[in-house]
Amino acid sequence: MKQIQVNIKDVVGSVSMADINNLAGEAADAINKVNTGSGAGNDFLGWVTLPTDTNDALLTDIEETAARLRNDCEAVVAIGIGGSYLGAKAVIEALSDSFAPYHKINAGAPAVLFAGQNIGEDYLSELMAYLNGKKFGIIVISKSGTTTEPAIAFRLLKEMLETQLGKEEAAKRIVAITDAKRGALRQLANEEGYKTFVIEDNVGGRFSVLTPVGLLPIAVAGFDIKALVEGARKMENATREAAEDNIAMRYAMTRNALYRAGKKIEILVNYNPKLHYFGEWWKQLYGESEGKDHKGIFPAAVDNSTDLHSMGQWIQDGERTIFETVISVEAPRHEVVIPTDGANLDGLNYIAGKRVDQVNKMAELGTRIAHIDGGVPNIQITVPELTELYLGELIYFFEKACGISGYILDVNPFNQPGVEDYKRNMFALLEKPGYEKETAAIKSRLA
Repeated sequence: MKQIQVNIKDVVGSVSMADINNLAGEAADAINKVNTGSGAGNDFLGWVTLPTDTNDALLTDIEETAARLRNDCEAVVAIGIGGSYLGAKAVIEALSDSFAPYHKINAGAPAVLFAGQNIGEDYLSELMAYLNGKKFGIIVISKSGTTTEPAIAFRLLKEMLETQLGKEEAAKRIVAITDAKRGALRQLANEEGYKTFVIEDNVGGRFSVLTPVGLLPIAVAGFDIKALVEGARKMENATREAAEDNIAMRYAMTRNALYRAGKKIEILVNYNPKLHYFGEWWKQLYGESEGKDHKGIFPAAVDNSTDLHSMGQWIQDGERTIFETVISVEAPRHEVVIPTDGANLDGLNYIAGKRVDQVNKMAELGTRIAHIDGGVPNIQITVPELTELYLGELIYFFEKACGISGYILDVNPFNQPGVEDYKRNMFALLEKPGYEKETAAIKSRLA
């Protein structure tokens, strides 16, 4: 069976194969730290063996819970922020019909909506207006239950659901994914009798898509979570040991060699619009894992060929501090052939009879050649097709490479100390109890 492939030959010119191979020792040490838990952040390594540790009983429980929500609801709102929504959103968007929001694709498949990923008043108002009069359910995802953005969304939607159904019936349509024992959400779930799944302490949010955090919304959307986990399991086995054919190790070595050569920005490129949110998930994974100690590659993402008409000029001729990682999907799901037109006013008859994907592939190849010629190193990741199996492979590949890459960079890839800074300021400005000194200090700055 096919699996995803990584091609690094088009980085030569910015770095040599010797430059990359010289990092083999550091990469092997990094893999050992990931596998044995001997590096910084070792209390957040539960994701490493998660695919093989996930048993069928848990997956069946998730599928049965999803089936109940699908049966009872026209819409299900997944409430969470960061890794608590991006992974599920990425997989659902990659597998869904592009126009799913506008028509019912599968009988019995509710709309899967997201909330708690922002503090947009208009967004929440419009979401509540959409849900008004509809049968809806809630998946609330939070270890603590007190993270501001999802807590606001849950308070609003819980009240709305309870007003619609009464507390007892509403509780049947709420699923909490939270800490096993601690936190406000755990306490509420126990008191109200919500169905719950556990976020293990040793799995950080950005690595949680293959836990119930991601799997339950994906299953509600109607996709095969067992195949997703199986793909991840295959990649876990393929990337366990330090070896020349370990593609996660090879990718991590290559991007670090480029970073040391002055390439400070990595642009994840796709030529399939279904992968837009995969880029958003990847940005969080690498940005939050590596951006520490004033170090780290800046992760950006573009959707081509769309962004060739906006960002393309900068990528082609701008400052040479960038490299590209291109996700290339070999086989689209559908086939559309370009027709012949007698008048040929648009001049397209030279491609009549070709599939749209053939044109897209030549746009991809032509752009890669142009960017390489323009001094932009290119890594190519080839995905056979967008299925649950291959997305599972791709997710685990990027996660494993991220852990290896962070250790090569000599940072703790599994914490996020900088994320707390904005929260302290926000709490002080909102005059949260316990932040009186911070409130006084920040108000003096604004006076």
